[in-house]
Amino acid sequence: MAVLNSFMTWIFKSRLGQIENFKRNPISVQENIFKELIEAGKNTEFGKEHGFADIKSYTDFISRVPIRNYDKFKPFIDKAMEGRDNVIWNRDIEWFAKSSGTTAGRSKYIPVTDESLEECHYKGGKDMVALYMANYTDSRLFAGKTLTIGGTLENNPLNPLGTARAGDISAVIMENLPFWAYFVRTPSKETALMGEWEAKIEKMALETMDEDVTCMAGVPTWTIVLLQRVLELKKAKHILEVWPNLEIFFHGAVAFGPYKSLFKELIPSEKMRYMETYNASEGFFGIQDQKDSDELLLLLDYGIFYEFISMEEWESEDPAVIPLSEVEVGKNYALVITTNGGLWRYKIGDTVKFTSTSPYRFRISGRTKQFINAFGEELIVENAEKAIQLAADQTGARIANFTAAPVYFDGSGAKGAHEWIIEFQKDPDDFKEFERLLDMHLREINSDYDAKRHKGLALIEPIIHHAPQGLFENWMRMRGKLGGQHKVPRLCNSREYVDEILGMLQKSESSDPV
Repeated sequence: MAVLNSFMTWIFKSRLGQIENFKRNPISVQENIFKELIEAGKNTEFGKEHGFADIKSYTDFISRVPIRNYDKFKPFIDKAMEGRDNVIWNRDIEWFAKSSGTTAGRSKYIPVTDESLEECHYKGGKDMVALYMANYTDSRLFAGKTLTIGGTLENNPLNPLGTARAGDISAVIMENLPFWAYFVRTPSKETALMGEWEAKIEKMALETMDEDVTCMAGVPTWTIVLLQRVLELKKAKHILEVWPNLEIFFHGAVAFGPYKSLFKELIPSEKMRYMETYNASEGFFGIQDQKDSDELLLLLDYGIFYEFISMEEWESEDPAVIPLSEVEVGKNYALVITTNGGLWRYKIGDTVKFTSTSPYRFRISGRTKQFINAFGEELIVENAEKAIQLAADQTGARIANFTAAPVYFDGSGAKGAHEWIIEFQKDPDDFKEFERLLDMHLREINSDYDAKRHKGLALIEPIIHHAPQGLFENWMRMRGKLGGQHKVPRLCNSREYVDEILGMLQKSESSDPV
């Protein structure tokens, strides 16, 4: 395995020169990507409808192609799913990534082309390893196995007899992996792609618990469930008793902060490393490339052309859209993408905040639909996750999941509030202190929230409900969203989800608010 580790390290590090190129020449790289995408799309149905043959510049592009969200782009995707060729891309599309997202209650189906698999998703996986090994030259990653939790696959719902299939992006990626990848990963593909999640976790634990796992990759929530089951089966105190050579967890999909203390308890080693990635159904966008910072490097040669809308203009009828060259550090932007997966000026629904423009690094700040702004407080997911993590750290708590929504004025003179439902992996030492600290940190982090909380002018202190363990999992199961890429919405400006969960909470034995 030492020879394999050395060989694989050399293979992956060969990509570092190309990464340096787009870091040094970001705008020219993006201009080349733009030209390639227009050329690839000009003879598609979408390209002909929008006059791609006459597009000579970015100005031409924005004048001919409107920005669309999923609902407005869906008719084009539906045609491709029905089996029509050359609709949004210049070849057949055999895969569609199923995602519930957080902007709509129903499933979304995102096209995944051969190009987006090879030049985006797989390239991201390779670069993730290359950057890790560049930072940690002592890595023995390939001396053992990589544990990955895949999603599930299904038939194409709009053409079930056709060849195209759908599933979580992790499942689509896993189904198309090259044969050699299965020599360095665990569990078996058949187990990783099982559809029933309780049975899947059990079988994964049984298959992996006697392997030499050196690396894990996946969503923190499901990884925790798997690790806890492995510990039960092995009767071990912590995971290093099972996998002593474990060195890295590549994580994404949800913010890692609320889970960090639990991972440190499960894996009690200062040598354990954590590296964030931003790989969505729509594309692989960012990788943590520095040892001492959780900022993500924007990936610029992946067949994705980026545009941005300032969140200050998000609600306006005709918001200004800017290319990468015009973004500013510290501002919140909604992400707009044109991709080699056949998406054209598509609003993904995520928001980012740049921390650097040389090179372009950023943090994920939330979702365009995941915020609370009922009273002008403009609370975004980034604020909520940071505040709840600080409150948990200071009271010895560990967070399993949470969601929050506003309590609106009801005409009786009562003030507004934010209502939270929090499931703890470990309860805080003092619930009242946790409640006070959460409110305090929200006020410190968000000046608009602080202004509305001042003397209770618009907002009173948060209402916090203590959910029993498993409540959110049961709610996701009830909605048919258990497993895969599905995530609990952190913040909602409406009360739909919170009221559903409160209904379940009231039926449980632990429904008292904190």
